[in-house]
Amino acid sequence: MSEADLTMNSAYLHITMNKTIEGSRYTTIPEVDSTPLVADLTSEILSRKLDLQRFSMLYAGAQKNLGPAGVTVAIIRENWLEKASKKIPEIMRYETFAKNKSLYNTPPVHTIYLMNLVLKWVVKQGGVEQLEHQNSEKSGLIYDVIDASGGFYQGIIEVNDRSHMNITWRMANEGIERQFIEESEANGFEGLARYRSVGGLRASAYNAVSYEACQALADFMIDFARRNG
Repeated sequence: MSEADLTMNSAYLHITMNKTIEGSRYTTIPEVDSTPLVADLTSEILSRKLDLQRFSMLYAGAQKNLGPAGVTVAIIRENWLEKASKKIPEIMRYETFAKNKSLYNTPPVHTIYLMNLVLKWVVKQGGVEQLEHQNSEKSGLIYDVIDASGGFYQGIIEVNDRSHMNITWRMANEGIERQFIEESEANGFEGLARYRSVGGLRASAYNAVSYEACQALADFMIDFARRNG
């Protein structure tokens, strides 16, 4: 995507950097320098190094890589904040929270405290660059099994656009997918079934998911293919 793809005089461009359902992501940030760029980084923040200066605004729900659900991080350029509408209710304006240091009303203190602990944990891991390396290795364990399965597991997304947070694949038919899900649950894996509306399977490998957990899933997938292929 580039500036040429946009409607003339667009107010802004909004993108979702990582699509959790499909298992895809923007490998690079779109080049739209003359149009304000807004991004949902909910499932990407802290997972890899990104040039945040490229965005006029970004936001992220905490529930993927920042902490428990219930708080959202929003980062916005001051010169863009000044242009925001004054017609919406005061409590709905980002300007209100910026001026009051996010204390305009009672904040979710416990959730913010837990997010603070997660941020300290990130630093102890070696920062975002180290987490990016770990996430590449973790997702690579599962993608390698998919790619080496001879079609038993079928990747959904083009290799260059694959997410490191959400690994998706399909199998030959719904029957073998149901068997895979049932056996995986019996072996301690949870949540591998994608939404019914899209089908297939998905493994999420957010920052808190260990290398060992991804290795265990990869080993299970290899064994399942050996027994059922």
